[in-house]
Amino acid sequence: MLDILSTLQQWLSEEKAIALAVVTRTWGSSPRPVGSVLAVTANGQMAGSVSGGCVEGAVMKEALEVLKTNVPKQLHYGISNDDAWSVGLMCGGELDVFVQPFPTGETRERLLQALQHNEGGVLVSWINEAYDFQHFVSAKDKQWLVESGDYPFALIGLDIFEKGKSQIIEESDKKWFLHVFPKKSQLLIIGAAHISVELVRFAKLLDFETIVIDPRQTFAEQTQFPEPPYQLLVDWPAEVLPNFELDAYTYAVLLTHDPKIDDQALTILLNSKVAYIGALGSRKTHEKRMTRLREAGFTEEAITRIHAPVGVDIGAQGAKEIALSIVAELVRVKNGVLGG
Repeated sequence: MLDILSTLQQWLSEEKAIALAVVTRTWGSSPRPVGSVLAVTANGQMAGSVSGGCVEGAVMKEALEVLKTNVPKQLHYGISNDDAWSVGLMCGGELDVFVQPFPTGETRERLLQALQHNEGGVLVSWINEAYDFQHFVSAKDKQWLVESGDYPFALIGLDIFEKGKSQIIEESDKKWFLHVFPKKSQLLIIGAAHISVELVRFAKLLDFETIVIDPRQTFAEQTQFPEPPYQLLVDWPAEVLPNFELDAYTYAVLLTHDPKIDDQALTILLNSKVAYIGALGSRKTHEKRMTRLREAGFTEEAITRIHAPVGVDIGAQGAKEIALSIVAELVRVKNGVLGG
């Protein structure tokens, strides 16, 4: 959703009616994951994707109908579905798509505010073609128990948000879709160096919010970043890491080769919920690192959270290839843990 936020804001400022189509379930080799979004205006403008181009035309027709009737629709496309063949879903996968009018009133305001401030949250929709109910719960509010009129339900939204897994919740004859709107992932880079420069470049292409932290003023000020990080902090990790929300949308890479700096960062990161911790160095260097952490009281389970040597093994040589291997590992963890 973040990738089409500016488009949505433009449409809303122009007071255009918008339908929101979202993938609610997939089977097999479906081209887009649960939670993928396609927005459609009444005059046929589209933003986003639910299938990478396979069924967008068919979904757009249904979305235009939803805008006319204001009645949500559930759609299914699959390999045995004649309509799916006609619109090009040839990959063997299947997907369910729920189409509903874009939220209005307070729900819309809360959703847009959360996206604009990178807070994220969960949009709760009752999947029922006869009734349109939506409620947005901001991750910042953490008000995860929601009751609304005659439709009470316990929202296990905190767990769902942290895992990044949009999903359907069923209760007797009621069915709710909990649509996770994730925060932008942030990448904490401990150490300013040649690899940091390339890592910032690659990470920004993949929409990570990059923060470089290095207490060594010479390294921080002399390292030239053609693509500047979101923040460059000339501070010790212990002074600034507690200021960040070290949650499942946070990734950290240690690049200084200096135990005084890296170990200080690890002491904080290993006690947090960050999704990924990577550390540069050889296997011998990492053995020494693990010994120091054991002596500091960390368990083997905690220590094994560290990806070291950092990055996917591609035989990387030079700063660019090392950075590429690190970003590849970040994406692998992100897609595996957060589900896209």
